[in-house]
Formats: sequence, structure tokens, C-alpha cells
Amino acid sequence: MTDHKALVLDEVRKYHLDQQNTDGFVPGVTEIWPSGAVLDADDRVALVEAALDLRIAAGPSSRRFESAFARRLRRRKAHLTNSGSSANLLALSAYTSHLFEDRRLRPGDEVITVAAGFPTTVNPIVQNGLIPVFVDVELGTYNTTADRVAAAIGPKTRAIMIAHALGNPFEAAEIAQLAAEHDLFFIEDNCDGVGSTYQGQLTGTFGHVTTVSFYPAHHLTMGEGGCVLTSDLKLARIVESLRDWGRDCWCEPGKNNTCLKRFQYQMGTLPEGYDHKYIFSHVGYNLKATDLQAALGLTQLDKLDGFIEARKRNWRQLREGLDGVPHLLLPEPTPGSDPSWFGFVITVDSDAPFSRAELVHHLEERKIGTRRLFAGNLTRHPAYLDRPHRVVGDLVNSDIVTENTFWIGVYPGLSEPMLDYVIATVKEFVEARA
Repeated sequence: MTDHKALVLDEVRKYHLDQQNTDGFVPGVTEIWPSGAVLDADDRVALVEAALDLRIAAGPSSRRFESAFARRLRRRKAHLTNSGSSANLLALSAYTSHLFEDRRLRPGDEVITVAAGFPTTVNPIVQNGLIPVFVDVELGTYNTTADRVAAAIGPKTRAIMIAHALGNPFEAAEIAQLAAEHDLFFIEDNCDGVGSTYQGQLTGTFGHVTTVSFYPAHHLTMGEGGCVLTSDLKLARIVESLRDWGRDCWCEPGKNNTCLKRFQYQMGTLPEGYDHKYIFSHVGYNLKATDLQAALGLTQLDKLDGFIEARKRNWRQLREGLDGVPHLLLPEPTPGSDPSWFGFVITVDSDAPFSRAELVHHLEERKIGTRRLFAGNLTRHPAYLDRPHRVVGDLVNSDIVTENTFWIGVYPGLSEPMLDYVIATVKEFVEARA
């Protein structure tokens, strides 16, 4: 590092300290966000250093992050993407590849998923011409069950794609066993659940392929970004191709002839010797991330253990503080799980003397941010009303989520006094109406 560069980065650290809010928490005045990024001086310096080096495309930081993150999540391969939504698209689309021959997913095949979730778990199913098969969730855990998934398996079922709800693991071991017994592809959306475990095993290691998001609300952030992880080397190669325009070449950016036969290929009906860097074996996209994002991801990864512990601690404080408050259904971990929580879910009883909307309004007026449990029942949204789909069983609980459920934050940026204020505010509201 040059003296000039070191001086610049030292000034960046000083600038970061100058920007810190020293006003402290003021109840009813300070915003209590439901989610957000927690960024320190190391994060700011990492971004500026990558910018100083003009690492504007994917490069060494991207490769370092992919290797480190794959090791952390105990998968053989990780591929960075520009978002968690893109990661989901790549993870499912990979199974449409001709390299899976007769097993490949084809339009009209069915994929089991849940109705009460985020659209980007379902959208790749629709975008590939596949048929989503919706099942309901349990109140309290807000996940579906292996029994519901088993009941949904039919003659056209080819895959399962489910997300861990707000970091609370679904019955991943049992569903993985169902997938094995019925020869189904299993895509595990782990965007909300990095660091969660089920039966002592990390979420993201049950599926054939898993996805993660690095949006600011998530456990780690790159601003935007995502990742596809798998231990299946063929699948990893397909994901890389689809992410990188669909090309057949696997050279790193800025490198040529890694295979030592760049001008010796003959594929499709192309002339022999056609440049391998411009042979396309899939209909792909450009969904790569940049080194600036990866540089931030590397410094965030160093803090992951602390972030996870803070989320668990904050969730416990809310759970203990609100325990016994009437008319509220509080969240429960899935039996056998240790969640790395994304949020704290509350469902207002249907016979309560107040509505979810009234409680949310009370909280929002006092600067306590809330969010819905994503889409509620996706089948009721205009985007999906005219899309082919199948529903197995009823969606009663998904409808209850749509009407009566919301969540509040547990992210590491929240302090104990903030959460005490949240607890007191909820109790004040309920007591006044009870």
C-alpha cells in the first residue's frame, strides 16, 4: 500500500467516526427500524479501498468472498450474484439445463412452494413456465410442514422450493428426505436464515442448491447482492454459465485460455475452432456482482457471528417481554431448530378487541417500524390471479397472515433500551383496549 493510499484510508476512518450519531436513543423520536445494515469503519474503508483500486467489475474480492462463504456454509461452491432474487432465479433455472437430460425441468412441471412468502421464491417457477403448487403454513412458526409437502406431491411434481420464514427453519431434514424418496430437486431459499440450524445442521445445507441475499435487511449486506451455493459441481457449473451470459467458457474475468484449448472447440453448428469465450451453451443473463460489493461482503463476513448472536438476543428480549400479553400470538421456533432470526412475528387474534391495523398504527406513530409478513397469501395478489397454479389443502393460515400478521425488528442495530420501549408500547396499547 502506498503512503498516499494509506493516508486516504486513514482519513476515511476519521470521517466514519465524525459521522456517528452521538445523540442517543430518544423514545418516540428516534426511528426504530425493523431491519437495516450495521456498518462500521472497516466496511467504509473496504468500499473506498476497492474504489481507489478501481475494482469496478467482479475480481479478486469476489473470488475470495465466494471461497470464504462456501466454507462458512459448508458447500463446495458459491457464486455471487447481483441480488438474492437473481440467486433464486439461477438456482431454479439451472435445473432446466439440457445437461440434466431427461431429468431437466420443462414447462408444465410442478414445483411445491408456500403461499405465505416472498414473491422471489415463487417468481422463478412462473418465469420458467413451471406450475407453482401452493401449500399452507403453520401459525407460530410461519413455515409449512413435511406433511403438507408430502400431500402436495403429484404425478407432475418435479421440485420443491421453500424459504425459511424470517430465519425460522422449516422441517428441512424431513423435506429433504421426501425429495430423495420422490427424486425431486430441492431448492432451499436461505435468504432470511444464514446461521440458523435445524437438528444441529446449518440451514442451506439440506437442499441440492441454496440461495442467500445480501440486501441491507439481511444478516450480511453488500448493499445489493446474493449468492447461489451447492456441493454439486455440475450444478455449480450451470449456475455460473447462466449467471455469465450463458457462455460455455469458465475463464475468470480478465483471463484467457484457462482450458488451454480456447480455439480448439467445436460445439453446436459453429465452425471448428470458434473462440470458446464466445460459445454460449445456455440462454443466460448477466447477473454478476462487483468487487466493490464483495469487498464490503468480506468485512461483513468477519462480523457474522456477532450479528447472529445479536439477532438471537434481541428476539429473546422481545419474546420474554411480550410473553403473556393477551390477544397476541407470539412466534415459536420450529421444534429442533435454533433460528438466526430475521424478525419478530406477531399475529393479532381474530377475536381481539383491536385490529392488526390499529396496533401497527399505534407503533408507527411512535416511530416503531413494522412490516407485513411479506406477501401474505400470494394467490390473492394481482400478479398471480391469472397464472396457472395448484393449491393443495386450504390456505386458511395464509389468509390469517394476510389479515392479522406483522413483524418488528431484531436486527443488530437495535439496542436494549429500544426494545424495552417497543415492549412497553405494545403493552400500553393492548392494556388500554383490553
